[in-house]
Amino acid sequence: MSGDVKYKRLLLKLSGESLMGKDDYGINLETCHLFAKDIANAVNAGVELAIVVGGGNIFRGMQGAAKGMERASADYMGMLATVMNGLALEGVLKEEGIACAVQSAIPMPTVCEAYNRKTALDHLNNNRVVIFTGGTGNPYFTTDTAATLRAIEMNCECLAKATQVDGVYSADPKKDPSAKRYDTLDYDTILAKDLKIMDGAAIALARDNKLPLVIFSIHEPGNLTNMIKGQATATTVT
Repeated sequence: MSGDVKYKRLLLKLSGESLMGKDDYGINLETCHLFAKDIANAVNAGVELAIVVGGGNIFRGMQGAAKGMERASADYMGMLATVMNGLALEGVLKEEGIACAVQSAIPMPTVCEAYNRKTALDHLNNNRVVIFTGGTGNPYFTTDTAATLRAIEMNCECLAKATQVDGVYSADPKKDPSAKRYDTLDYDTILAKDLKIMDGAAIALARDNKLPLVIFSIHEPGNLTNMIKGQATATTVT
């Protein structure tokens, strides 16, 4: 383990939208390759890394429900979208020479491994990146909640949520120039102020299990490595 790395094991939460790059939808491979290089640098620095990826770039369950589709069916479609994203990430990581495995909460043995905590821990202990897909396997739960759950199950030291901005603000900084950025926050303040970092269930789960959260920008090259060294501009939630 490199001495300047702050976290030995962490879970990285990537939104599906982050994989679009500048496209309107889908998977932008150039963006995925940029992420893969950052992830590879983190792994090569000695970090044991798990990833949860969303599916909003392909299908978002809430949008389907709003158009008249049954919510549960729409959410299952969203879970399947996360598997597609996970397989794309696996491909670009392998091109970077990083050993990895995709696990799905919805078993599909011809495509990837089914989620198994013991097997996932074995992957991490042997320096393989684990990409968790399929959410929790249940409708009505977001991938933020899935990320928090997997981080706790994997004994991660923190959950790093990659976003488009460099932390948590009191309002949308793109719309409100006077928005205040927070260096640190606590779980109860997030819930009380409804800061929309993650859904309430994810925040409560992190609070009850004392899982620190780090919110940082993934769109600055090298920022994942900066974050694991404690050098990135970010908001830490404890």
